[in-house]
Amino acid sequence: MNAGKGGETVVQTIERLEAALKADRYDLVIWQVGTNDAINGVDESAFRALLDRGISAVRQAGTEMVLLDQQYFPSIKDLARYERFVNAVSVTGLDRKIGVFSRYALMKEWNSRSPEELRSMLSADGFHMGDKGYDHLADCMADALQAMVEHSVAEARPTVTAVASVRDR
Repeated sequence: MNAGKGGETVVQTIERLEAALKADRYDLVIWQVGTNDAINGVDESAFRALLDRGISAVRQAGTEMVLLDQQYFPSIKDLARYERFVNAVSVTGLDRKIGVFSRYALMKEWNSRSPEELRSMLSADGFHMGDKGYDHLADCMADALQAMVEHSVAEARPTVTAVASVRDR
């Protein structure tokens, strides 16, 4: 189920997230958060607190979670501020032992390989992802989720083979 709403900030999303977790049971929450917060002047400490609150709500529901950080786009006005928000997602995920898929790094790599490649992934406004971008993002996330599952299964098996394969990754 895609419960995302364009243009929302974390303060708008958090209540919907908490209500959804109370109303239904989910196997996995992928929470893309922070793009609008970073560009719309949301207070950084308030963002971090609400991010932590969302993680706590998902954990209390007994649901697995992956954070999806902010998107990269070439016209970021205040890059230093924006990257602090990207870092906040990464650090919070690490601190709370939540997987983070870095859409920011992925899209920045597309741009470094070829600005035309990134443009082909974006819609005409040069900001929102287009169908091609979402297709590629979904493929990359599916691969990352599969690797996470394989890693978890390997850790659960107390065999020499499983331990070796975990160390080799």
